[in-house]
Parts: sequence; structure tokens; C-alpha cells
Amino acid sequence: MTTPSGIRVVDARVFFLPVVTRMPLKFGGQTVTSVTCARVAITVEDAGGRQATGWGETPLSVQWAWPADLPYDTRHEAMQSLVLELGRRWVGFGERGHPLVLGSRFLEDVLPGVRRSHNSEHPDAAIPTLASLICASPFDIAIHDAYGVLHGVDTYQTYGRDHLDCDLAALLEPAPGSGVRFQGRVPADMLVTNPAAVPTRLPAWHLVGGLDPLTDADRTGSEPDDEFPVTLLDWIDADGLQCLKIKLTGTSATWDFERLVRVGEIAIAKGCPHLSADFNCTVTEPGYVNDVLDRLRCEHPRIFGMILYVEQPFPYELEEHPIDVHSVSARKPLFLDESAHDWKIVRLGRDLGWSGVALKTCKTQTGAILSACWARAHGMPLMVQDLTNPMLAQIPHCRLAAHTATIMGVETNSMQFYPAASAIESRIHPGLYRRHNGQIDLSTLGTTGFGYRVDEIGRELPDPLR
Repeated sequence: MTTPSGIRVVDARVFFLPVVTRMPLKFGGQTVTSVTCARVAITVEDAGGRQATGWGETPLSVQWAWPADLPYDTRHEAMQSLVLELGRRWVGFGERGHPLVLGSRFLEDVLPGVRRSHNSEHPDAAIPTLASLICASPFDIAIHDAYGVLHGVDTYQTYGRDHLDCDLAALLEPAPGSGVRFQGRVPADMLVTNPAAVPTRLPAWHLVGGLDPLTDADRTGSEPDDEFPVTLLDWIDADGLQCLKIKLTGTSATWDFERLVRVGEIAIAKGCPHLSADFNCTVTEPGYVNDVLDRLRCEHPRIFGMILYVEQPFPYELEEHPIDVHSVSARKPLFLDESAHDWKIVRLGRDLGWSGVALKTCKTQTGAILSACWARAHGMPLMVQDLTNPMLAQIPHCRLAAHTATIMGVETNSMQFYPAASAIESRIHPGLYRRHNGQIDLSTLGTTGFGYRVDEIGRELPDPLR
């Protein structure tokens, strides 16, 4: 699986960039008021000694990746420590190959051991799988970027036969009895890779958080006084929104139902046709979701019809909580999100009745591409969900949506919660950090790697860590 154009990692630099929200983001039982973004610069080298540097970035969203009673600082520091250790492991990894092959091997052979080692040394701060994937993702993203830069092509052009000397059968296994075969197939066969077919504009999903004021009547007086909207009504008017993702509690059926109705009525009044419902992994049995949906269908059929899908109501670790969800997916398409750590979990989810997969680059570019291919081959629809990605993190996130033919655009909400964080990047890519007519615009991206145009952005960074 090693091609002459294969690469190995020779250097990794880490930068921690703190960001503070302008408004709190509430989902389930968690509230986010700040986040640290891990930005990584990876230098790779091919067999001929040529080198290139790629970039990756992921918010270390502690509350989302690691909901626990542990103090925030304990979890935050543990994730930062793991990021630094993974950088050292990548430099010492030594293997050469295509980023998808390298990424698969690292995720399967290295990451679990590093995580176990950390957890054995710090049993009171045991890092869960999802948090470890977030820590691994900026390196993986940067390697995919560097490979494209080295070869002078867009990263998504490197997922075809010109660059891969193995097929998907070397990386994936089909569901038994499905009739799916991966022999002879490569990711480019299942992605949108023809430049003429890749959309440069995508519908943008707005996140309606649990604390977000919907109208002026919901204001508490603590809202920011700046140039950006505050209420949902104002956001719809300012950005021309067409798609609203509604955060729910998963613990109070009455509140969740009433929230769906309130947001749905606003959406109808403002001509905003698409909704999704996110129960945030706090539900423990399907009847809870079914009852909310059935009541909505009975009392507000139009709002029920506007819901395109339901996102991950059930606990994160699917193997520990193998709940049969066929009854939910019979009512609305049901998408894996937090549970979808890799294609093997997607396979388990399909057996349990999940309809589709919500991809995230924060679980690594390698994992997202392979999960997309597995799901596509088995007829599972795709979405791309946000981790409130600012700055460089926004770009691979949106690129993934553009190349995976999602059911409806991409969720993108960093402009709601910390728009100032991306002010420097938005000078080069204005359409990626503000939504216009309900869409984002990818047309300013470059032609190599992920198209960041890092040098033109010119963000000053702190001294790197290794």
C-alpha cells in the first residue's frame, strides 16, 4: 500500500488558540462559553525528499466530546495533553503512504494505545473515544492537506486511482448479506470529485440552541450589543435562513415539544422550510422520541412535515447501548452523529435501525471519508454537522459537505457564537464566515490541499508547541 508518491510525517507543530463565545451555546445538559482550537502544522516528505506543510484545526469542544461531572479544567487539560502526545507519535510513526492509509493505521494501531496509556496514568480523567478522536483530527486533516499541497492538487483529487494503489476493500468491510463489494472501488467513486459538479454554494443550517432567544420577548438583557443578530427572528432576516436545527433537552418531553412548535411556527411565518431535531444523546429509550414526534404529527402536521431528520437522541457509545431504533426511523430519518466514531460503528448503527450518518471532520478526515464511502455504498444518506468550527476548521468542514452530496447543505454556526474569531480568515473567504441568502460560498478557496490560502490569511500565531 505504499506508492512512490506516499508520504511520511517529519514534523508536527501545535498551536492552541482560545476563543470566547459572544453568547452561550446550550445543548442537552452542557453549556459552552469558551473553547480552545488546536491548530496543527504538519510537514510531510515523499520518497524523493520533497517536503510540504499542511494545516489542520479542530475546536477541543470539551463539553460535547466529554460530558462528565469532572471539572472542565481537568478535561480541557487532559485533551490538550493528548494533542501534544499525538503530535510526538505522528513524528515517530515512520510509516509512508497515502493519507487515507496512514490515517487508518494510526487510528487503529496507535490512537487506542495512546488513549489507554493516558487513562491508566490518569484514571480519574479517562478520556473517552470521541474526545480522543477530536484530539487526533487536526493532525489527520493536516496530513490530507499536506499531501495535496505536495502534489499540487486539491485534496479531493487525491482520493482516486492516480494516488491510491489500494482499493476500498483494503480499508472497509461490507455488511454481511448486503451484496456490497468494495473490490476495485476507490473513494472518488463515491464522492463528488468532478470539479464541474462540486457546488460552490451550500444551504446553511442555523443552530437554535437551548438558550437562544427566539423573539425579543425572550431577551434577558444580558445579550451582546454588537453588529450581529441576537434573536432567531433577526438571524432569519439577516441571513435569509432556510434551514433550522433545533437543540432539545431529551429529558423534558413537554419542553422539547413546545420548543419544536415555537421554532416551527416562526419558520412557517418567515418562509423557512427545513427543520431538524437534535435530542443531544440524552434519551435512553425510543418511546420518548416517538411520543414527541407522534404528538407533533397529530397536533402540528405541517411542522412535523418540515423535519428532514432527527439527530442522535441516544447515548454516545453505541456498543455499550445497542438500542433498537427502527421505530424512530420509521417516523423520521434518524442520523448517527456522536456515536459514528468510524465505519464499523456505522455498520452497527445500520443493523440497529439508524437511517443515515451525520459526518464531522472533528473525528478525522480519514474517518469521515471512509464512513461516507461505507454509508453511501449501503444506501445510507449523509449530512455534515458542525462543531461550531471557526477559523481554518471551517474550511475542511464545508469542503466535506460539498463533496459528499448531503441531503441538504451543511450545518455552520460559528458565525452565531464567535464571529469575531474568524475575522482574519473572513477577509480572504468572506462567504465562508457569513451566510447570505441562506447559503455559504466556497468560491474563494484555493486549488491545492484544502484551499486554505494560509499565507494570504496571515494570522499571527503563538510560539508552536511540540
